[in-house]
Amino acid sequence: MIRISGLLRKAGEQKILEDINLEIRRGEIFTLIGPSGSGKTTLLRLIDLLDRPTSGQILFDGQDTTGAEKERLSIRRRMGMVFQKPAVLNTTVAENVAFGLKFRGADPAQIAQRVTSTLELVGLSGFEQRRAVTLSGGEMQRVAIARAMVTDPEVLLLDEPTANLDPVSSEIIEDLLIRINNDLRTTIILATHDMIQGQRLAHRMGVIMNGRLAQVGTLHDIFYQPDGKEVARFVGIDTILKGVVQSNERGLATVALDNASFEVVTPCPPGKIVALYIRPEEVTISIPDGAKKTSARNQLVGTITKLVLLGPFIRVTIDCGTPITALITTRSCGELGLFVGMTVIASVKASAIHVRADPALRSIQ
Repeated sequence: MIRISGLLRKAGEQKILEDINLEIRRGEIFTLIGPSGSGKTTLLRLIDLLDRPTSGQILFDGQDTTGAEKERLSIRRRMGMVFQKPAVLNTTVAENVAFGLKFRGADPAQIAQRVTSTLELVGLSGFEQRRAVTLSGGEMQRVAIARAMVTDPEVLLLDEPTANLDPVSSEIIEDLLIRINNDLRTTIILATHDMIQGQRLAHRMGVIMNGRLAQVGTLHDIFYQPDGKEVARFVGIDTILKGVVQSNERGLATVALDNASFEVVTPCPPGKIVALYIRPEEVTISIPDGAKKTSARNQLVGTITKLVLLGPFIRVTIDCGTPITALITTRSCGELGLFVGMTVIASVKASAIHVRADPALRSIQ
């Protein structure tokens, strides 16, 4: 539906986006994730034709968007944009939602019908005569979404739509976006730094790092098979280890590190330098001589060096000759009686380790 090729955006001599190549498919929810300042908002504005690229091409249903403003406006009218901070007019909710239709010269009867149905869609029926500026942050954001959806766009773009909202309001917005996509088949492009939100909503994701698309793929691709150290760190993989394949028997290989070894599933032949990416939730912790049994091929004895509270979870760092990070619930931590300096067993299945071979891996350690 939207095809981007060779996109470059500069501010003076500074490159904001560079070499962006991306295809957005009709009817999908595509999420852009990346650190603050990585270029997510800039890319959304270029897709929505609010700004022009320095070079490169954006095609909308095969139509080049670099033409005259009249042609660009006709394409823009097929999209709707919702920004991080909802800017509502100091008037009624109904007048806020109707703004786009009035600007397009729609019939008053049609405007009234569309406003009513769209407010029902976003769960704000009965709010028509409320002053928009008196609403809560979550309600204002739903008004902003209604204002974008009232024109029945083919594409809805959202820039950090829940960044300033409480968890309950955020969940309402997320449920609304899923419903819009499922019921209306609206293509949704969402920029967020909230990786959990990205996982809940997206069919596919793109990771922007330093103005470049570092990886595009499914949720499994991004979170379990990252293309390199930078993406892996961003999506929460702390344990990244470099080693050499010592042996490989029908896809089950032994990788030697400086002070440890792992059994992994990979086609890489002996002698290949590889990186091992281990998600913290794939690591289980047990106590030596405890009753708990595991089928994991990799069981390393180590000492806990750090415990970090993360809401309902604890991030546990274990020195097993090489550092390994695990993520467990606070309840499990209490039941095991974990403490810094305690000896534990860190276990991980061979199939749970992502193995990546690349000449650049020589710089990991």
